[in-house]
Amino acid sequence: MFEPTLSVITIVYNNVRDVERTMLSVLGQTYKNIEYIIVDGLSTDGTLDVIDKYRDRISKLISEKDKGIYDAMNKGLAMATGDYVIFMNSGDEFYDADTVIAVFASAEDADIYYGETEMMDDSRQNLGQRRHHAPVTFTWRDFKYGMSISHQAIYIRRSLAEPYDNRYQLSADIDWIIRAAKKSQKIVNVNRYVAKYLVGGMSKKRHRQSLQERFEIMKRYYGLIPTIFNHVVIAFNLGWYWLKNKRTND
Repeated sequence: MFEPTLSVITIVYNNVRDVERTMLSVLGQTYKNIEYIIVDGLSTDGTLDVIDKYRDRISKLISEKDKGIYDAMNKGLAMATGDYVIFMNSGDEFYDADTVIAVFASAEDADIYYGETEMMDDSRQNLGQRRHHAPVTFTWRDFKYGMSISHQAIYIRRSLAEPYDNRYQLSADIDWIIRAAKKSQKIVNVNRYVAKYLVGGMSKKRHRQSLQERFEIMKRYYGLIPTIFNHVVIAFNLGWYWLKNKRTND
């Protein structure tokens, strides 16, 4: 039976409201080969007290100042020893208790596994599927119309997971996934929901900067003219979705 070790990394800073839900989602998985790593940014709001309740079930924990979310994520990556890595940051959850076991039961020895994401608002109300549906098949070229796989829904072989590029403050996850996908030989769609994503992170609060970074990343990989054209398509699709649903579900 294929039972690799999965390093689950949670990044958190002053999020006492949501961190326990995320932790219980990880600790409640029926899959047992999990290395759980928490990187805290030296929280002062009670977050560390919540984490401490489960300290004996956490593989590795650090709490120190960082230079931003991707610096914290790189700290988590540096500590990971599993065969695969996934980020389940504070506020986000695995879809259900059997998610990880279902992912690795879908196929053996893939470089990347991915699935679909459900979106939740601050009151934990279900907003439904993301506007960007996970593609039936996935290659590094498939982010040309947007991030079609959410960060919490992709499992990457650790040997392919390079550090995040800290020149990007809000969109480095797009670059990170593209780099891993370019090196991957076997990418598997697990054909199920695998994550619940809490909307309203920093990329929403600083949306303009996030879009600028995304454009630069896409231009680097896909070229300037195709990226301009693709963003026209993105804008049209966004507008049409909003007209039908009165929300964007990014």
